[in-house]
Amino acid sequence: MARSAAATKQRIIETAYELFYRQGFARVGVDAVAERAGLTKRTLYYHFPSKDALLAAVLEFHHEMALARIARWSGRLPRDVGAMIDALFADLADWAARPRWAGAGFTRLVMELADLPGHPARAIARRHKAAVETWLAGELEKRGVAEPAARAREVVLLLEGGMALLLIHGDRRYAEAAALAGRRLAAPARRRRKAKAA
Repeated sequence: MARSAAATKQRIIETAYELFYRQGFARVGVDAVAERAGLTKRTLYYHFPSKDALLAAVLEFHHEMALARIARWSGRLPRDVGAMIDALFADLADWAARPRWAGAGFTRLVMELADLPGHPARAIARRHKAAVETWLAGELEKRGVAEPAARAREVVLLLEGGMALLLIHGDRRYAEAAALAGRRLAAPARRRRKAKAA
């Protein structure tokens, strides 16, 4: 019985994740989630007492899934920092070229909830974005970039801005421009190391 309840709960989360990502949190009602999951609304409310509780579970699911994807992807990154930044933004451009791409789910959600600064979903989104920034700082530090936390914050700004402009224009040259700016941010650290070695 517990296994069946856990499977039902997971089905609700995965269904809601798909609907919220494609259509937006505000535009998807609990009725639509229940119907798509093949359940009654009563069953959904048994597992999640409110739409906000469901959203929190969806975001936790998305957070764990995204971090696992990043961990797998980071193992394939080039050792050279410039090549790593190029790969980061090339993957962003490839992701943006997928049919029905709608940008980063956490960013879109916070935009939807912009008038609700105390909403619990915003805290989960902040935690996710901070985890991504921390991961990026670690990757830059491994590659000998000076002030990796500061550079990671700048590259994250380029990523978020790049996503917004890719969504608006559908032009991958924005990702290429962001990659060029990211390489420039990391380049001074390499020049300093060469000067010290001389």
